[in-house]
Amino acid sequence: MKWLDKDVLYTVIFGTETPAGRRFDIALIIAILLSMVVLLLDSIGSIRAQYGPWLYGLEWGFTLLFTVEFGLRIWCAQSRSAYLRSFYGMIDLLAVLPTYLAIFLPGASFLLMVRLLRVLRVFRVLKLIRYMDEANTLMRSLYQSRRKILVFFSSLFILVTLFGSLLYVVEGPENGFTSIPTGIYWAIVTITTVGFGDITPQTWLGRGIAAVTMLMGYAIIAVPTGIITAELGREMRREYSRRHCPQCDRSGHERDATFCNHCGAELEPPNDRT
Repeated sequence: MKWLDKDVLYTVIFGTETPAGRRFDIALIIAILLSMVVLLLDSIGSIRAQYGPWLYGLEWGFTLLFTVEFGLRIWCAQSRSAYLRSFYGMIDLLAVLPTYLAIFLPGASFLLMVRLLRVLRVFRVLKLIRYMDEANTLMRSLYQSRRKILVFFSSLFILVTLFGSLLYVVEGPENGFTSIPTGIYWAIVTITTVGFGDITPQTWLGRGIAAVTMLMGYAIIAVPTGIITAELGREMRREYSRRHCPQCDRSGHERDATFCNHCGAELEPPNDRT
């Protein structure tokens, strides 16, 4: 049969240029959204008590549907290992794995784990990212700026440790700063301008340190925004001249490239924008 041909299935499942591919994407988006509705309704006690069996049946129906989809993606992928190691491959796995794992954890002592597995089904909503070009651009921008962001958070960790330690020494346990981790917690809350107010400095020196921490917080917040914005601008300019792979979602392919230079999958023909 034509639909059992791997090349045809690959075009339909991974591609978006054909009518069949677009219909498949639309159907899958609807299934993802409906499965999220089932998950949200199942978390409401009164609805679960009245319609529990129906919700359970619908959940298994969606799980089997996504399992078949995941199996077909593995079967027709031009590079199975590249797909399984990709971001979307892991999300597709997380979309079906929690329901199966919950079968093997039925005991009351594992109630928290079962609840966690049920909530992990929310990862299905990340499957929608595959169908949003803007989201793909943002994800690639975050990936490209990962080292700069890592350096930023490392520097931020040093600052909150320093300020937290200072407040622990200056204020002491009598003013709520019972340990250095507590001081670090206060520094994080302050430097991010959240300000819960559960721990506050009482001495003039502590308040002076807090004022410096607050002022630094306003300056620090702008740093990751600038990093991501700059990388996002470069990625958007790159989008106009290069394409990304529908299988592993790697970018950096020239306009005349036919196959992905990372996983070897066939690239879709360039559109007018590229």
